[in-house]
Amino acid sequence: MIYDLINTFLKKTDPEIAHSIAIKALKSNLLPLNLLVSKPKLNLASKLFNKEFKSPIGLAAGFDKNAEVYNKFLKLGFGFVEVGTVTPKPQNGNAKPRVFRLSEDKAIINRLGFPNDGFDKLKSRILNDKPQGILGINVGPNKSNAQKIEDYLYLIKELKDLADYITINISSPNTEGLRDFHDLDKLGDLLSEINNINSNNSKIPILIKLSPDFENKNIEKMCELLLKESVNGIILTNTSVLNREKLINQNRQESGGLSGFPIFKISNDKIKIFYKFIGKKIPIIGVGGVFDGETAYEKIKCGASLLQLYTSLVYQGPLIASSINEELSNLLDRDGFKNLSEVVGINNN
Repeated sequence: MIYDLINTFLKKTDPEIAHSIAIKALKSNLLPLNLLVSKPKLNLASKLFNKEFKSPIGLAAGFDKNAEVYNKFLKLGFGFVEVGTVTPKPQNGNAKPRVFRLSEDKAIINRLGFPNDGFDKLKSRILNDKPQGILGINVGPNKSNAQKIEDYLYLIKELKDLADYITINISSPNTEGLRDFHDLDKLGDLLSEINNINSNNSKIPILIKLSPDFENKNIEKMCELLLKESVNGIILTNTSVLNREKLINQNRQESGGLSGFPIFKISNDKIKIFYKFIGKKIPIIGVGGVFDGETAYEKIKCGASLLQLYTSLVYQGPLIASSINEELSNLLDRDGFKNLSEVVGINNN
């Protein structure tokens, strides 16, 4: 099968070169994108942020950094796509090499540092290629502004008419000082300023992406703040700088953020604790280690209403969302649930 052959080749290629090839292949229109992609499953449909999601499986930020192929993924069974992280000015990111596969661990470590073409080009691409489904934009500051609010505010004002939601990235470990926004006072200031500029008729749902390394003892107060500031969604979680002890691959000691199966349980534990305090008042998007229907099902049971993936796409290829949709739908049928929403958070009951 063409997808299998391409994926086998890409997995043997330098990770960033493979990523560039994949983007170019998708842009070329040479691939039969609808091949073997399953039809939408009615029992997976949901409505969140006043949007209709045909599937709970989304593509996480980081793959389509520059908004080049989001519509291609929306044809491949993904219910939504998040582009970025975008910064106001273009930047090259950190020095290479900066992406490492850990195949035996079904994981990736990256220290990219938000390399992207900048806001202007991303905006132009979206204006010239209208989204054919639900599109989110992940925003972050340029390296020089990592501890300031201004870049976030500028991007929200400029991009809020182009997307279905905007994600505030305060959790990448690869931009020094960014995670300081997990401090409740600093986060409160940021969210208050965002609300000030997002209160008119073009108000857009604001999501926040948090770190898995955030201490559990602070989660209750974090939830109180997110509720107070009317955050629309929480993405749990970004990559981890911890949790290397059980990894096998020789790249395990590389610095950067760890993603994939090794953070599956870590992410789930965070989701369960957040769900304990917020329930369904703020929807949770679960990220980290979603590789198949079973792992997707487990994360939803912990409290996630939607899911995102990236690492499993790298290892399993572009039909991953369609495959998970099929498996997840069958699991709901097996257990007698009419809709995905009935399962959200049942592990906390």
